[in-house]
This record gives sequence, C-alpha cells and structure tokens, in this order.
Amino acid sequence: MAHLTAVSSQLKPRVLAADGSAMSTQLLAEALAREEQFHIIESPSDIRGILLLVKKEKPQVALISAQLQDPKRGAVDLIRKIRLESPETRVVVLLDFSERVSVTEAFRAGAHGVFCRTEPFRLLAKCIQCVANGQIWANSAELQFLLHALAQPAFPTSLPSADGPLSARETDVVRCVAEGLTNRQIAERLKLTEHTVKNYLFRIFDKLGVSSRVEVVLYAFRNAGSPHPAQTPAARRLSTAASRVPPPEQSGPVAIRKTAT
Repeated sequence: MAHLTAVSSQLKPRVLAADGSAMSTQLLAEALAREEQFHIIESPSDIRGILLLVKKEKPQVALISAQLQDPKRGAVDLIRKIRLESPETRVVVLLDFSERVSVTEAFRAGAHGVFCRTEPFRLLAKCIQCVANGQIWANSAELQFLLHALAQPAFPTSLPSADGPLSARETDVVRCVAEGLTNRQIAERLKLTEHTVKNYLFRIFDKLGVSSRVEVVLYAFRNAGSPHPAQTPAARRLSTAASRVPPPEQSGPVAIRKTAT
C-alpha cells in the first residue's frame, strides 16, 4: 500500500507557487495543497529565488503572481527566464485584474495561461490541471485581447519553428488562421482544396508543437514582432476564432484536442 501511495504522489503535477509576498505565497500554497491533486512547491517571491527553485525542482507548472517583490516588468522578465531555464515548465500568471496590457504581455512573454483573482478559486485548480495537460487557459475576454493585439503589429513573412522556419505557404495558412478564417475560406483564398488545407494545418501543428488553432494564433502572436526585411499587414478579421471560446462567465481552457477543422 505504501508503494502505491508513493507512485500516486509521483503522478501528481509538480506546481511551483509564488505570490507577491511570503505570507500570500504561503496562503496560496496551503489552499492549493488542500486540493490534493498537485504536489505544491512553495517558492520565494523574488525572481532570483524563483529561478533557483525552478532550476532545482523542474516543476510542470509555475504559478506566479504578476505583482512580485521585484521592480516593474519583473513577472514578464521572469516568464522568459523560466522558459530558458526550464523549457518544459509551463507558466500561469496570476493577475489582480484582467487588463489588456497585462494579459497580452504575459502571453507574448511565453505564458501558457492567465488567471484573474476575480475568478472563483475552484477554477484555479482546473486552470493548473489543464495547463499541466498541455492546454492554454484564458477566458473569452482575455483571448479577445490577444486577437486584437495580433491585428496590430506587422505579421512576419516567415515564422520560426523547432524544425526550421515554416514555408511561405505554411505561413500564409497561419495568417489565415489568425484572421479566423475557416478551412473552406482558407482554401478559397489560397486556391487550394480543403483537404490540402487540413494537411498543411497538421504539418504546422507538428512543426510548432501545438495541438489547436488557438495555439497557432498564440504562436503567431508571440512571433509577430520578429524582425524581417519584408512584412505584410497583420490580420484584422478575428471574430470567427474568438467565437469558438467559452464566454467570460465560463472561463476555461481554449486549447482542446488536435484538430485541423
């Protein structure tokens, strides 16, 4: 029985929790520990201490407050440093208020989820579990912030990926996805068949290491500012993509399963 208990404990996602102060971090960690579905790692509230613990513990999820004890932009810089120190660690940013700038900065820096303190606490455990399972967490209002921001900067003519840059045609497909176009609309615009569009999407999913159209949009969002000699205007028609996300009162993950439809 002891052996079974140990195995069960090992299967729990390891979650590092760091709030804005030592006291609030302790309260957050104790509250999450009562859920009994995570192995909680209580962290200091400064960037140096968090990074040392991330390097040592390699948590699956790092839940960090946007209001750390460090100077302004501390949380944004920390997200990038966590991604460099432990690429397998997925970051959820705990926000005091769900504001456009804080949401877009968090995702642009590499966060996999944002959670506002105005949401019910019971949803925080679901948020962490979904992010640990490889999904993205944001409500529809927060995703609207991202989609609006994606329309602002110039869209690069090529995008990097783990397997080398996407081809020009693959980048065209990503641009269409970011606009919220359906497969049929993409096929009509690019003069392809719907079957070919699906094949391109699965190839893009594999190259980018993502599993949904929303994650493709987030990937494009993070790389939209990449320097390139020739750039084209960014996408503007985003309503179709946003309509597939749960409404704000039903905050939930927006990345579901691998699908090219």
